[in-house]
Amino acid sequence: MNQTKIHLCLAHMSESGMEQKYVQEAFDTNWVVPLGPNVTAFEHDLEDWLENNGAHAKYVTALSSGTAAIHLALLACGVERGDEVICQSFTFCASANPIVYIGANPIFVDSEVESWNMDPSLLREAIEERIRQTGKKPKAIVAVHLYGMPAKMDAIVEVAKEYQIPLVEDAAEALGSSYQGKPCGAWGDFGVYSFNGNKMITTSGGGAVVCPNEEMKQKTLYWATQARESVPYYQHNQIGYNYRLSNICAGIGRGQMTVLPDHIEHHRRIADLYKQAFINIEGIEYHDNPSDAYESNFWLSTILLKKDLTIKGMEQRQKEGEPNCNVEALRRWLEQCNVESRTLWKPMHLQPVFAEAKHYVNGVSDELFSRGLCLPSGPWVTEEDVHMIVKSIVDSIK
Repeated sequence: MNQTKIHLCLAHMSESGMEQKYVQEAFDTNWVVPLGPNVTAFEHDLEDWLENNGAHAKYVTALSSGTAAIHLALLACGVERGDEVICQSFTFCASANPIVYIGANPIFVDSEVESWNMDPSLLREAIEERIRQTGKKPKAIVAVHLYGMPAKMDAIVEVAKEYQIPLVEDAAEALGSSYQGKPCGAWGDFGVYSFNGNKMITTSGGGAVVCPNEEMKQKTLYWATQARESVPYYQHNQIGYNYRLSNICAGIGRGQMTVLPDHIEHHRRIADLYKQAFINIEGIEYHDNPSDAYESNFWLSTILLKKDLTIKGMEQRQKEGEPNCNVEALRRWLEQCNVESRTLWKPMHLQPVFAEAKHYVNGVSDELFSRGLCLPSGPWVTEEDVHMIVKSIVDSIK
């Protein structure tokens, strides 16, 4: 058994210590609150990164989380109580929860088999049916780049433009990914990034909303700072939120931006090692870029198990009635080998909290959930770790 646990994706600081430098500057100057030089500089770093990678004239507001960024993006799209918002079903709950924060109603749309992300054809079908049933179109669309794999953004953007519905691009897991040469997070009317502790870069906790212009950047900043009016006393004409990023956390983010290219390169190298290893293993399918149009950051490397694959301990899982018994058997096997793994996201249309939500499904995300597993991919994962993980998986197959 491996003596040191191999985690999915742990935070990794730069060897130069730039994170400590910027955080120390914040302490030395007593900028230990939301707003401040690090926050402004971190936003500029992200804007420059987008510009240098082919996304022009984007404006970034740094926030306390990616969830907060989705919430403010939806508000910026004009979503109000009682509206309908289309959301990808195969995702983490943070993509959908902000819809409910507003009092709007999520409408879930299933995935296509290549990218595992929102199916553009099903998206069109859902919009058409919502118009027929309610007499009005959905107020916004939330599309996700799952595990760093880009969605079919050209087709999704085409549908959104055809029906003139604002598009929020949830790129929480996809900083560094691109589709057709354009960065994920820069395709929609608004983009969203997450800097949680397990993402491509971290600010400990944090996120950002990518805005189309300076006006919308200032609007999101206004909401994020409790909607305080610019007068010498506390006046609030709108409801605001405490969503601003800490200057301390932003200092970590500034340092992390210096190693973002290294992190992306590492994740892709680990992905290639997995891909090459699984080519010769019957019953395991590695999820790779579907074509040259896709350039995933491979935030997490993911595999699918063939349904007829038999994993040691699977029989017990079957007795317990687990719907993805071979996946759970493999997850527990790897856990015994000191390897952290995780099932793919359980689709939102299967979640009890959204049991009453309208959904348009084709069975793709149900199938992926029943067969898929995420493997360690972060900056601390080594080539030797990958070999050990693959060997452990091979040993688990009866």
